[in-house]
Amino acid sequence: MPTMPTLRRAAALALIAVAWPFAPALAQTDADFLAAKAAFERGDRARLAVLAPKLARHELAPYVEYWQLKAGLEEASSAAVRAYLERYPNTPLADRLRADWLKLLGRTAVWHQFAVDWPPPASDDVELACYGVLYKWQRDGDDALVAAKPLWFTEKATPEACEPAFAALIQRGDLTPADRRARFRLAHEAGNLRTAQALGAGLPGKDRVPDREFGEVSREPLRALDRGNFAWTTGGGRELALFALERAARADAGAARPAWVKVRDRMPEADRRYGNARLAFHAARQLNPAANDWFREAGSAPLSADAHAWRVRAALRAQAWDDVAAAIDAMPEAQRQEAAWRYWRARSLAAQGRGDDANALLAVLAGETHFYGVLAAEALGRRFVPPASVPVTPPADAVAAFAARPAVKRAVKLAELDLRPESQREWIYVVRSLPDDDALLLAAGYASSVGLYDRAINTADRTQARHDYALRYLAPYRTEFEAAAKAHDVDVALLYAIARQESRFAVDIVSSAGAVGLMQLMPGTARWVAKQLARNDYRPALIGDAELNTQFGAYYFKYWLERLDRMPALAAAAYNAGPGRAQAWRPPAPLEGAIWVETIPFNETRDYVKKVLANAIVYGHAFNSSQPPLTTRLGTVAPRNGAVNGAPVTAAALRTE
Repeated sequence: MPTMPTLRRAAALALIAVAWPFAPALAQTDADFLAAKAAFERGDRARLAVLAPKLARHELAPYVEYWQLKAGLEEASSAAVRAYLERYPNTPLADRLRADWLKLLGRTAVWHQFAVDWPPPASDDVELACYGVLYKWQRDGDDALVAAKPLWFTEKATPEACEPAFAALIQRGDLTPADRRARFRLAHEAGNLRTAQALGAGLPGKDRVPDREFGEVSREPLRALDRGNFAWTTGGGRELALFALERAARADAGAARPAWVKVRDRMPEADRRYGNARLAFHAARQLNPAANDWFREAGSAPLSADAHAWRVRAALRAQAWDDVAAAIDAMPEAQRQEAAWRYWRARSLAAQGRGDDANALLAVLAGETHFYGVLAAEALGRRFVPPASVPVTPPADAVAAFAARPAVKRAVKLAELDLRPESQREWIYVVRSLPDDDALLLAAGYASSVGLYDRAINTADRTQARHDYALRYLAPYRTEFEAAAKAHDVDVALLYAIARQESRFAVDIVSSAGAVGLMQLMPGTARWVAKQLARNDYRPALIGDAELNTQFGAYYFKYWLERLDRMPALAAAAYNAGPGRAQAWRPPAPLEGAIWVETIPFNETRDYVKKVLANAIVYGHAFNSSQPPLTTRLGTVAPRNGAVNGAPVTAAALRTE
């Protein structure tokens, strides 16, 4: 399997050819760097110390210095850490070292040194935030503890560093029993049972949920809910009943409903509405036709952002437009302004006879380049046309200056060495420092020129006013994609749309599940396609080859397109999540394709299908090819008609949500 995109490999070979006398040293230096990385990862400080001097002038020397400091951080001096931070400011390694150093100082309560580097750059590191609270607490007194309270409300287990502050807040009464019950609910709603069990056992007095009872309910939630043997007069008993409902509804909301109805009147109104909302949420995600009615029973119960979204989707699936409008109006303002909910609010207004109001919303959306922008333009009776590109043509010296930046050189070198996550982090730090759209487009163009197509696309996507759609929607490997499209009678714009989402055209990318290449083929899928195409020359080492990968990906997509009513939305869902799921998500009665896509239960697959179909429209426009309207491609999804068997599934289909 190739380990480097063709262009990057060619560039590397050209460099070695030009500097032939130095080529062995260059290759050996890179090999030493990879050896140093391996030594760090296995904790071999002696080997790392031997290799480090050889790499002092290497482009990636900051990594070697970081590894040495990190490996011996407990013995490191403040001066050594400070020197590194000052030598490599605004880099991912400096921020990581600063965080590690602050955590060490926090654990050992060396607050006078902690103060030197606090606060760090913006970070979502909870452990670090808790050490910051402890530092301010010893400096400023009890009033500083208030900063820890927002950190309490999480579904996850919190670091040990947070416990002193939380304990003090509980003792002071600033974390109330209601706050503690709220976090217990967050944990079991997220399915984090170990965290939920610990939180439940730690609830005070009659709110406590004993470990034994928690375990019994966890094992047989529907049986426990149906029996209803809870201590209804205590907070702990009611929380246990709601936990039983959560677990039972997560498995099968329809089966949980009768047991819940039997006991819910024993709950206080607020708890009853909360339980109704959780049941309706799970029913909506399971595409239960009754979900919209069950959401009505939740009344004004507070909802998470996810539950708000599924309240709208349940109403859409039921085609209850008044409920769609009410559910969107009940959302927090920021969520209500998301493109999806602006579009569906416009549709609900149109269904209510308020055409002028609907068209005003659609007119704004139609100027935006995404799934809903395309739908909005078509709802107004016109074809979607991407806004005109305004590319930049930077002078050669500006490009050379950008390419010479140490961080840019590190990002390119790391990519050449197949260290993709490290390369991406370096590039993120480069991009976030760029001052305007022109600088972003220069960076995107440079990334494209050196074969870092994923970074080129992501960088071009960040512009605010000046856009270059040729960079946002790159079309490399044109020969391979066009040949694959012609061989298997698939729209080339659709193939590009899939590859843009699957790999961002990183030919050598391998997912955590083992999917490979431009079209992200699993090895088993590739073997199956090779058999169907009678490709006796296929070997696993070829799976990443651009020509073979696009041919096999095109065949696989076409295979499911033919078996799923020639509907690209269904075929894209099958490509991402597996054909069995795409079939299972079909409605009991014909349903508008846009509503079907909006109500795909998997977040990843729903987003994937929207982006693939919108990408295809943009690529089709760029290729001057005749594209059917998006609404035509979405069509009407018919009920399931028999099982779909045959090909293996893709990587995404191997996991659940």
